[in-house]
Amino acid sequence: MSMSSTGPARAALAETFLPEGALRIASAVMLVVAGALALTIAAKIKVPFYPVPVTLQTLAVFGIAAGFGARLGVASVLTYLAAGALGLPVFTNTPPMLAGPAYFLGPTGGFLLGFVVIAFIVGAAADRGWSRSFAKMFGAMLVAEVVMMALGFAWLAWFATLSSGASGLGVAAAFTAGVVPFIPGDLLKIVLAAAAVPAIWHLVDRRI
Repeated sequence: MSMSSTGPARAALAETFLPEGALRIASAVMLVVAGALALTIAAKIKVPFYPVPVTLQTLAVFGIAAGFGARLGVASVLTYLAAGALGLPVFTNTPPMLAGPAYFLGPTGGFLLGFVVIAFIVGAAADRGWSRSFAKMFGAMLVAEVVMMALGFAWLAWFATLSSGASGLGVAAAFTAGVVPFIPGDLLKIVLAAAAVPAIWHLVDRRI
C-alpha cells in the first residue's frame, strides 16, 4: 500500500492510503459501498419527530466526507440516494413508507440533497489537508451544516409533499419544526466529527 501522489499533507485520509494500480479502483468502490451502508445504518438509528426525524445521518455524512474526501464522499452519498431511488429501504422512514423517486418529494427531500453538499464541502476541505486540524474541520463542517439546513428548510417550507397532501409547511412552521430542534444535536455532531479525523491522523502519523 502506498500513498497517493497528492501526499499525506494534502489528501483525505482514505485517499492517501488507497493502494495503487487496479487495487485502487476496487478499494475505492469498496469504500463507497461501505459509506452508503454506514448512511443506511445511521438512518435507522432515529428518534421519531415530525416532520423530520432525528437520526445519526448528519454525523455519518460528516465523518465519511472528512475521512474519504470529496470524490469518494460524494460518491458514497450518491450511491446511498441511488439505492433509495431504486426502491431499496435505505431511508429513515422506509418502511413503513416506500422508497423510490417519490420519497424525495417528502419532508426530508431537501435534507437528502443537503447531504451531497456536505460531502462536497467537507470532503474538499479534507482534500486540502484540513482534516488534520480540528479548527479547520469545524469551520468547514459548520458552513456545510448551514447550507444543508438552508436547503432542507426551503424545501420543507415551500415544496415538500406532506401526508396531508399540502405542499410545504410554510416558513414559520418549517423553521420551528425542521431547523430549531436540530441545532444543538448537529453542533454536537460537528464537534465529534471534527475531532475524530484529526485524532485518527495523529495515530497514523505516530505509526508511520
